[in-house]
Amino acid sequence: MSPTRARSRPTCDRKSLARGRLQSSARRDDLLDAAVALVKAKGVHGVSMEAVAERAGVSRPLVYKHFANRDELVAAAYRREAAKLHLDLATEVAASSSVEDMYLALLRGSIRATVERGHIFTALRAAGGWNRDIRREQRSRDRETVRAFAAVAARQYGLERRRSIAATAVLLGALEAVLTQWRIDPTEDNAGILEETYLAMVVGAYSVDSALGRAPAKGKRTVPLIAFPAKQTEG
Repeated sequence: MSPTRARSRPTCDRKSLARGRLQSSARRDDLLDAAVALVKAKGVHGVSMEAVAERAGVSRPLVYKHFANRDELVAAAYRREAAKLHLDLATEVAASSSVEDMYLALLRGSIRATVERGHIFTALRAAGGWNRDIRREQRSRDRETVRAFAAVAARQYGLERRRSIAATAVLLGALEAVLTQWRIDPTEDNAGILEETYLAMVVGAYSVDSALGRAPAKGKRTVPLIAFPAKQTEG
């Protein structure tokens, strides 16, 4: 065997392996596409290993090659859809020029996602897609979102980092309440009212924190905003 041929074989093997991985990843995505399509068409009860195989035009053993059971398939579908939604929203938010526009982009994107994908997430979640690992991944994404928004708010409003993070966590946490109000009355007029209300909350929260100034020096205590009643002793 010539040295040239000996050296070329590992390169060919690596290329073949890479192609195999790409094909496997593409096949897995096809199966998840089939599962999501079944949820849209028939609800989550229409999702089974057999139905996914038929929808994707493959054999049932091939589905089992990628997913051990239906629960794993459903969880994988939820994980992929959640990651895609996060990427879509992050892309829209990143194009914003101010922190207020970031919140507006997030709110509008979330309302649109509720309309277009809400039933899919609800069905997959009810079928067991919302497991411990996915909850941990979501918490990680939430922390990443808080840091990104807080960094922009800190620069824009001149806030101390800890204050900015605290205000941002509260404001992002309030988004679900805003979406709940939209679900009650899913009209364009109500969406406009909710946008104005939410943005007023954003500006108000950051403006108040900015007016309060820098964090107090070490050793000093601020007067609490809430006067807690003194503890009464029994006797």
